[in-house]
Amino acid sequence: MKREIPVFIALLLIVALLPALGAYPIFIMKVMCYALFACAFNLLLGYTGLLSFGHAAFLGAAAYATGQSLAVWGWPTLAGLLFGTASAAALGLVMGALSIRRSGIYFAMITLALAQMLFFFFLQAPFTGGEDGLQGIPRGSILGLDLSDDLNLYYLVLAIFTFGFLLIWRCVHSPFGQVLKAIRENEPRAISLGYDVDRFKLLAFVLSAALSGLAGATKSLVFVSATLTDATWQMSGLVILMTLIGGLGTLAGPVVGAIIVVLLENKVGEWGAMLAQWTGWNGFRTLGESVTIVIGLIFIVCVMAFRRGIVGELAFRLRRHDA
Repeated sequence: MKREIPVFIALLLIVALLPALGAYPIFIMKVMCYALFACAFNLLLGYTGLLSFGHAAFLGAAAYATGQSLAVWGWPTLAGLLFGTASAAALGLVMGALSIRRSGIYFAMITLALAQMLFFFFLQAPFTGGEDGLQGIPRGSILGLDLSDDLNLYYLVLAIFTFGFLLIWRCVHSPFGQVLKAIRENEPRAISLGYDVDRFKLLAFVLSAALSGLAGATKSLVFVSATLTDATWQMSGLVILMTLIGGLGTLAGPVVGAIIVVLLENKVGEWGAMLAQWTGWNGFRTLGESVTIVIGLIFIVCVMAFRRGIVGELAFRLRRHDA
């Protein structure tokens, strides 16, 4: 870790300086929210071996809870963020208790079914605004910091992402994290060693849900809205894609995966227009309408060339080179 600290601090400083270098703060904040979401999901899949198909439920539930507390009840911003995170954790406790007693595809299907039930609840509940979503969520202020200023909000989101990332790092490198890895590698052996496997899996599920909720609550502040998109099964698939592209079971992998996916979603149209201008072939202009195809192709390339994900493959080759 001693070698990683300077790199982490340097990257943190670079991200902190991005707005001053001309980067659009809202875009970077969106990347950080999804990166935190992917890191939280990776804690469950990459380190515990539990594949959830319904993790978007926590992102969406926290966004709605935060929006309701700030826009309707008039709570302070910090209380709204904590309420959104706590709501996701409570939901994770219920969903985890119902699903962790099954494994493999059965676990994945239970989480998907529960998330779909919650999606239809959000669709029909009057407080969510239905298909229009919950709009006009006030950002408010924290410790006198006016969050209506994008730059102030940017540094708050950066602090939240750093907190979530370091929390995951601490968990992974603690005895708790070692037990999670043991469960992932060989659950029967972990049981034979005397560990209460169900309790550890439930703790990992709740922690992952809470951090996903923190990402959702923060995202609702960034976009001052909470919409059904945050709770769809497509969002659950997207976070799986981010994690696999970046590198399953690596700390930095989900961050890299989130950057790639968000960049593709937002910039493919611009890149297509640039390619059309340079090459004179107008077919590149349709790339913006085919983002899912482009993401699918990138995913195929990553699976073929980086079977451990981009970060996982690089780390593997570096270790082999050092040996």
